[in-house]
Amino acid sequence: MIDGHTHLENGPLTPDYCMEFIEAAVAKGIDTLHILDHTHRFIEFAPMYEPLKKADPRQKAWFEKKQLEPLQTYFDLIAEMKSKQLPIEVKFGLEVCYAPRDKAFLKDLLQQYPYDFLIGSIHSIDGLLYDMEAFSREILWDKYDTNAIYQRYYEIMEDMICSGLFTQIGHPDQLKLFHYTPTMDMTPIYERIAALAKRYHVQMENNTGIYYRYHHEDMGTNTAFLNILKQHGVDIITASDAHRSEHVGMYIKEISE
Repeated sequence: MIDGHTHLENGPLTPDYCMEFIEAAVAKGIDTLHILDHTHRFIEFAPMYEPLKKADPRQKAWFEKKQLEPLQTYFDLIAEMKSKQLPIEVKFGLEVCYAPRDKAFLKDLLQQYPYDFLIGSIHSIDGLLYDMEAFSREILWDKYDTNAIYQRYYEIMEDMICSGLFTQIGHPDQLKLFHYTPTMDMTPIYERIAALAKRYHVQMENNTGIYYRYHHEDMGTNTAFLNILKQHGVDIITASDAHRSEHVGMYIKEISE
């Protein structure tokens, strides 16, 4: 039982807060827990978000509400947690908001610390956030062709996998969260992603976050995509995308079965 994607985002970077997630994992029967945070929490990654801030004032307001911290604060927490005798296996990493333009910047910055894992995730399409309840429909989904958005999302994902920067790909079909559905055949796209994931030894998430956070009917990755990943022999990791300790392990048992 693995929960491969849980966030400290809504609390302090302290051992006590970290232990809330670990204790929740133990209670849910999780054997291995992956703890991380978004790159948008840390000062060092702030330059990556400048294009988002420039693209729309609502995105600028979203980012500027964040209380940025130095990465060293997180490194200190990891060191302290790794010095403890923990009841289950706990790994620490980052969820990186990926855009192709940031590849060189990320390569340098990510090599400066020996993370246990690195998740590459796409949260924006060429500078426009696609998953914000307050404004993403207006700035992206209701403005541009759904097929074109999906096509671009998976082009970015191909580039992300081929970058060699990541061990894991976060929520690989999260575009479905607002029920905008492409009319094109997605099979060739899923086949390309699966082949690349296998070639680059990247784990693909079966992520339950959209199910319980956005009430999408899929409990994890959609069946068509999941079956293609399995057919290619891709390593699939279960993940809750928990942003609060009470969500650790959500539906992990069900998707594992």
